[in-house]
Amino acid sequence: MRKSFYHFLMKYRHPEPKDAISRFANEAFEDHSFPKTSEDYNDLSSYLELNGHYLESMAVFDEAWQEYLLSEK
Repeated sequence: MRKSFYHFLMKYRHPEPKDAISRFANEAFEDHSFPKTSEDYNDLSSYLELNGHYLESMAVFDEAWQEYLLSEK
């Protein structure tokens, strides 16, 4: 069974984030509306475009998404 993207992203949480993905993970953790069970790129991308004001750039999400896909193979 695949992990949700959120579950995957949480492994990047860090009390002192050193990179954009760690900052994204910390902010997603604080975002109580984040689609925690989604495994769908389009759902997540749409959500973040409307609500991801904390995301430096959608490129950060895209990079994290690629890591997610690699980890789920």
